[in-house]
Amino acid sequence: MNQVLLGAFSGLVATVPMTVAMDAMHSLLPEEERYPLPPRETTMAAAEKTGVSEHLDERQRTALTLAAHFGYGALTGAIYGSLANNISGPPLLAGASFGLAVWAGSYLGLLPVTGLLPPATEHPARRNALMIAAHLVWGATLGSLFHASADAKHISAR
Repeated sequence: MNQVLLGAFSGLVATVPMTVAMDAMHSLLPEEERYPLPPRETTMAAAEKTGVSEHLDERQRTALTLAAHFGYGALTGAIYGSLANNISGPPLLAGASFGLAVWAGSYLGLLPVTGLLPPATEHPARRNALMIAAHLVWGATLGSLFHASADAKHISAR
């Protein structure tokens, strides 16, 4: 498996613990900050912009949100895979750093630019902390999975 595909697979799998962490932390927020998490917000904003949101029932909205969330995890994992040879440090730290970069690039750049979500500077501090922590979980898992799999592949090729 090449590094981009390995990164995509690792990013997809890393989205599982990220999602569990997000849900757990979300339940600890004050009631007024427990509105939908960014995967749902951004997916529904995109659905509204494309004119499909009115045709979706709740089950379809949930499925679309999960598909977009896991797809983005795989896409950004593929980017990690393409850059992995240029990222130094222990896998856990390299991945966590990448996860933090994905959070910053998404919540301070891509999502506000596309109009899918206001910038992180306009969100409550606790929600930002939740999303940063979730991206650290994702990144640390991504880095660990990617490098363990790449090492195993390298060993088995000998």
